[in-house]
Amino acid sequence: MALFSSLTPVFIAIICVLIGVIMKKTNGEKEKRDTKSKDPSRPWVDEDLKDGTDHPLEGEEGDEEWQGLEENVAHVPFTGERYSEAEMIKRSRAFYELLNKRRSVRFLSDEPVPREVIDNVIRTAGTSPSGAHTEPWTFVVVQDPHLKHKIREIVEEEEEINYKKRMGDRWVNDLKRLRTNWIKEYLDTAPYLILIFKQVYGRLPNGKKKTHYYNEISVSIACGILLAALQNAGLYTVTSTPLNCGPQLRVLLQRPANEKLLLLLPVGYPKKDATVPALTRKPLEDIMVLM
Repeated sequence: MALFSSLTPVFIAIICVLIGVIMKKTNGEKEKRDTKSKDPSRPWVDEDLKDGTDHPLEGEEGDEEWQGLEENVAHVPFTGERYSEAEMIKRSRAFYELLNKRRSVRFLSDEPVPREVIDNVIRTAGTSPSGAHTEPWTFVVVQDPHLKHKIREIVEEEEEINYKKRMGDRWVNDLKRLRTNWIKEYLDTAPYLILIFKQVYGRLPNGKKKTHYYNEISVSIACGILLAALQNAGLYTVTSTPLNCGPQLRVLLQRPANEKLLLLLPVGYPKKDATVPALTRKPLEDIMVLM
């Protein structure tokens, strides 16, 4: 009895070790299965679409470090334009009517567009507000036919996989009524492609990373202003978010690692035989709540 009592702690220790080995082996096998089930080369979630604002910068000291910005920015007097009520109503109505004509056009002509117009609409997009005035955007304008075709090849390859494997039946069926697929002829025919990259962080003069607050929201606002500027200039586009194409396009266009593709816009005039879906927009009472 005494011998059994003295050996009890040893038995317990051996049992604990065995349980630990079994659990570790089980978890290891599960991790292997999970790893095999994922295709790291073609993830469903596009890493380029993730906003890094809320995540600490890797290898940096964190949010407490001074970012080298001016402590005090000079303020100057400001006087805005002031219109009569009648003029305000007239201008707001005219602007709404202009933008209400905006349509997503997938059939674009190869007719040349003045380069100065492209410069001006991007200048306009650059007036957008941004978190802490970091202006975290890069607009890459592509007009070279060979480069446009390379972009088309990358996009169509990934889009075919998206439609056939990644997106699922519901998403694909929702798009059928709009007659869209992975063939993107407009990437060749449009005189310009504008690829909008968000800068998830910047660089300080000392080489350290600079936080770009709300970078995705800031760049998205700039994209909205760009769409309005294009419509104002009489140009048309279709908003394209090429899933899983970002890394390849970033390399092709020689953009740095801190830039992530957010949007791709083919820009030009509609073809003479262009068509668009007969869609309607929600009325005001469905999109505005007055409190």
